[in-house]
Amino acid sequence: MSKQAKKFIIIDGNALLHRAWHALPPLTTKDGKLVNAVFGFASIMLNIVKELKPDYGVVAFDPPGKTFRHVAFKEYKATRQKQPDELYEQIPMIKDVAKDFGFQIEEKEGYEADDVIGTLAKLASSHDLKTIIVTGDMDALQLVDKDTVVYTIKRGINDTITYDIKGVKEKHGFGPEKVVEYKALAGDSSDNIPGVAGVGDKTAKELLSKFGGVEEIYEYVERKLRVTSSELRDGEKKGQSTKYKGQSKDEIKEAVVKKLLASKENAFLSKELATIKCDMDIAFKLGDLEVKPADSQDLLELFRQLEFRSLISKAQEVFGEYNPQDAKGQASLFSGGASGSDKNFKIRDGYELIDTKQKANDLAKKLGDAKALAVDTETDSLGALTSNMLGFSLSEKEAQAYYVLADFVREFKDILENNKIKKFGHNIKYEIGVFSKVGIKLAPIFFDSMVASYLLHPTGRSHSLDNLAFVELRHQMVPITDLIGPKGKKQLSLSDINKDRVADYAAEDADYTLRLTKKLSKELEKEGFAQLMRDIEMPLVPVLADMEENGIKIDAKFLLNMSKEVGTDIAKLEKNIFKESGTKFNVASPKQLKEVLFEKLDLSTKGIGKTKTGFSTAAGQLEKMVDAHPIIPLIMQHRELSKLKNTYLDALPELVNKKTGRVYTNFNQTRTSTGRLSSSDPNLQNIPIRTELGREIRKAFVPDKGSVLVSADYSQIELRVAADFSGDKNLIKIFKDGLDVHTSTAAFMNEIDENKVTPEIRRSAKEVNFGVLYGMGARGLAQRTGMSQERAKEFIDKYFETFKGVSNFIKETIALAKSRGYVETKFGRRLQLLDINSGVGQVQAAAERLATNMPIQGTAADIMKMAMIAIYEGLNKVSPKSKMLMQVHDELVFEVPVKDEAKASKFIQEEMESVAKLKVPLVVEVNSGSNWQQAH
Repeated sequence: MSKQAKKFIIIDGNALLHRAWHALPPLTTKDGKLVNAVFGFASIMLNIVKELKPDYGVVAFDPPGKTFRHVAFKEYKATRQKQPDELYEQIPMIKDVAKDFGFQIEEKEGYEADDVIGTLAKLASSHDLKTIIVTGDMDALQLVDKDTVVYTIKRGINDTITYDIKGVKEKHGFGPEKVVEYKALAGDSSDNIPGVAGVGDKTAKELLSKFGGVEEIYEYVERKLRVTSSELRDGEKKGQSTKYKGQSKDEIKEAVVKKLLASKENAFLSKELATIKCDMDIAFKLGDLEVKPADSQDLLELFRQLEFRSLISKAQEVFGEYNPQDAKGQASLFSGGASGSDKNFKIRDGYELIDTKQKANDLAKKLGDAKALAVDTETDSLGALTSNMLGFSLSEKEAQAYYVLADFVREFKDILENNKIKKFGHNIKYEIGVFSKVGIKLAPIFFDSMVASYLLHPTGRSHSLDNLAFVELRHQMVPITDLIGPKGKKQLSLSDINKDRVADYAAEDADYTLRLTKKLSKELEKEGFAQLMRDIEMPLVPVLADMEENGIKIDAKFLLNMSKEVGTDIAKLEKNIFKESGTKFNVASPKQLKEVLFEKLDLSTKGIGKTKTGFSTAAGQLEKMVDAHPIIPLIMQHRELSKLKNTYLDALPELVNKKTGRVYTNFNQTRTSTGRLSSSDPNLQNIPIRTELGREIRKAFVPDKGSVLVSADYSQIELRVAADFSGDKNLIKIFKDGLDVHTSTAAFMNEIDENKVTPEIRRSAKEVNFGVLYGMGARGLAQRTGMSQERAKEFIDKYFETFKGVSNFIKETIALAKSRGYVETKFGRRLQLLDINSGVGQVQAAAERLATNMPIQGTAADIMKMAMIAIYEGLNKVSPKSKMLMQVHDELVFEVPVKDEAKASKFIQEEMESVAKLKVPLVVEVNSGSNWQQAH
């Protein structure tokens, strides 16, 4: 093979398919198609083309059905577990990807992909080619020779290693020529190749090093056997005792000989099964195998259809710039990003920079009669309330947009506040905050394309503007990094960028927000989500924007004092931990902790889960060992205190605005699959309420002088929703009678009077009440209550016997989810359940738990949103200076002037309790205080 030999890449399609399937989490397109294996395969293909630069290429697949190896040994691969249908359904898509990469597909009935690969490699050897076999299957190492190497994926989809002859010897201790011989002796459990019973890795390697191969080993054994038999007969004639001699270093131990003789047939059968055929009848015309993508646009368009947006930039490196087609099949409006010098840069036709007062006045007059406008803002940093407006863009018509410098925002105040002009946006809550900062109340908030995308596809996709333009409209947006550079110290601000560039970038945002609005609004109507969008999600947007602007006052000094106290407690815990372990180590290091627990202290690992680096020390695993050693509770306390100290006691004071003394969080409307809101930067929903320290932290949340904090908390709302969904008579009666649901449940189940229910019995009933809604089984209940698993099962069985309506609701919900592929809330929020009919038991079980939980939790979330909207619309009339500050789980927190406390509390409670009609009453507990803990 010459140094300039061309490269022939042969890919084991099935091996890569399985590798990608197991390496990547479920990934779905917007219509619910599972594509994780396709994504992984495409990623690997891009790496192959980029790194190996193939001249010729084939992807080999296993055809359906049995092979000649099954004929020879019907148990061949019998131990392999059949993978879910969702895996095999991706094979046609993977073949499309391979073809669009310019690779030929090969498969042969009755043979495996390995045999196709072996034959092609053999045929290629006479063409002065460098053959590279891409696989994750180590069987292919037998094909390595001077012209052929194996490029294999070690871990995940990116960690690779290449084996040449030297590499095979380093891995196995022998060369490629003995790979098959080794399998003949040691077998291969993954393929159910039997080998020689009792002969393992060490013995197999010893035999191969002494004798070369299976034939030589058995020739030697049988020759020695004949000699020994002859000696035995001669010894008997002479009256001597003769024993087989097999103890010299050049011979084989007697025990091994017996194993070899007992499994001779299997040894040769195993060699036949392990040998890759290299003499199949395959037409081989090198010119037909040349890697020539028919059209890189085909591949990239396939990526668009499969929603592989993140692979586009990689594909561009391989195939050059991609100019995707828009939804009408016309060329994209912009090609090549913002590359090129500022001097030569030209704003796209239809986009305009408004940088003078005259232009601003003319545009304001032109847009004064508009019916709707898409709006987008540009700021000098992230954070609507902490950044400064650089400008804003407006679009009334597709392919036409304007970027207005912030200097001229006042000229557009009337338009931006005009209730007759509908406002569209993408994450328009951000725009509300930016405009609010310059004294403009953006209204009316009519449509948010990010929220629309979330309603249509609550899981499995990014709702960013860039991604949606790509997926929905076949358009590649200009990345912000094209203007300001990648993340890092050298990244610029938009304020540093040429205004024409920013104008082009910003106008595109408004333009494609308008286009998405038109497309997604039709999809909402079609899918039946229009009312949910109109009545709940969109009215909620200004509520959340207002809450974010309000923030909440923090007593930073209180937290800093707490931090010092907790720091002292942590130090004491560390001393005790070191005393119990007999050594000093970094308690926060999982690696060091693992060494202390499982090596130094030699704690039992029975039932302890594993990670890639060994036994796990995660919280759930430590709970299993809580009684195994005094060090475990100490470590758990150390973790809890350290987490609270780092996350809240130290972090929150750093986030307090120096001018206002308040912390401002983000309320996320599009993050959870059930419709619940979440909080971030900082996350105020994760402050624990059950622990004493968590409750102490809440004391740092305080009102302004002259006000109190009011907490309004839905009482057991999810159980009330469960009663409504299930129609269970006993559960409905409990709530209608105003009884304590956990006490009453315990009394029902144990057939005792309520006054005889002990705290322990009530706690067990409470765990079941909530647990059954989330699919908790006997094992989970046993762990949470300390009862035996057998007793826990009896307890759950009794619960379902007592509350048959709940049991029927769970069964019917799961059955309905399996038949239609989704579940929904009382108000029409829907969640697709792609795994509800999965062939993998654990995956299906998780989907069933979600099917039960989502309608209940989602309905509770919808009720909370409806209550927030109702209160927001009326609280100002009752108490003009009252503010809604936070939404945490089933609770709303308000800042209310002391003089308005009674009437505001009454209004809030009435609105929350009357916002939705269920078969049972909604009950809200309202309290007030000088801090959040006192109010709660």
